[in-house]
Amino acid sequence: MSEPEFDRAFEPAHGQPVPVASGVVRVTAPNAGPLTFHGTNSYVVGRQTLAVIDPGPEDEAHWQALREAIAGRPVSHIFVTHTHRDHSPLAARLKAESGATIVAEGPHRAARPLHVGEVNPLKESSDMDFVPDVAVAHGGIVEGDGWAIEALHTPGHTANHAAFALIGTGHVFSGDHVMAWATSIIAPPDGAMSDFMASLDMLADREDRRYLPGHGGPVTEPRQFVRALRTHRRMREQAVLNRIGKGDRLISEMVAAIYRDTDPRLHGAAALSVLAHLEDLVGRGAVTTDGPPSIAGEYRPA
Repeated sequence: MSEPEFDRAFEPAHGQPVPVASGVVRVTAPNAGPLTFHGTNSYVVGRQTLAVIDPGPEDEAHWQALREAIAGRPVSHIFVTHTHRDHSPLAARLKAESGATIVAEGPHRAARPLHVGEVNPLKESSDMDFVPDVAVAHGGIVEGDGWAIEALHTPGHTANHAAFALIGTGHVFSGDHVMAWATSIIAPPDGAMSDFMASLDMLADREDRRYLPGHGGPVTEPRQFVRALRTHRRMREQAVLNRIGKGDRLISEMVAAIYRDTDPRLHGAAALSVLAHLEDLVGRGAVTTDGPPSIAGEYRPA
């Protein structure tokens, strides 16, 4: 299996409701950036009483666009894939206005405890105030007016990441776990590579028809794409092992070699992804380091 063919062709149509499936419209927030592509996608599901997937960031223009897409109809449920500040903050405002039930895997949490002296680099990006009304289990089903949604726990990008399958349609709201335009950032301690790979394995066993992600356009052949993503991650893992075999001991050295063709603005995120691979490799006994894996650590072949 080859690496995934990423698709960066996407028209965000900021502020406009864009039909993306039967009974589903997308509204993209104007928060473009290196990690958000053209902005965060919010989805409105249903025709009469609605569900909203990932209401998005605290942005007044996006809030007004989302309200226009809702068009005065009742909202019974708000689903949140994960608690980064570009996805979840508007859930509280939408609940206050609509009385909707907020559904998610759970509050924000790290994938593991912080090590002594460690600082979480993504703490400011996390919505620590978020608390769902319903913490939905993997496989849990929420039924609404003409729609039903199944929760799929997909930890990796964050510990509380979930995707949501629109039952009977073959569509999955994949959040930031699987996107057509780029790979998801796995940044310890919020995320974990071992969790991410296990989540990909779970999705690869399903027969979904289309993913509607948190950023960018749809994934049109999800099973093939997920398998290619697994290959991509294993190739990144091998690249890390190769750099260590060639004498690299620091993550900064590995990033400079492995990501030499990547936008330098993303090198900080790349370093966290390398750390995620190294945590996994140390845990499996393939690499050694003194103490727990860290950004500043030195790494050696096992």
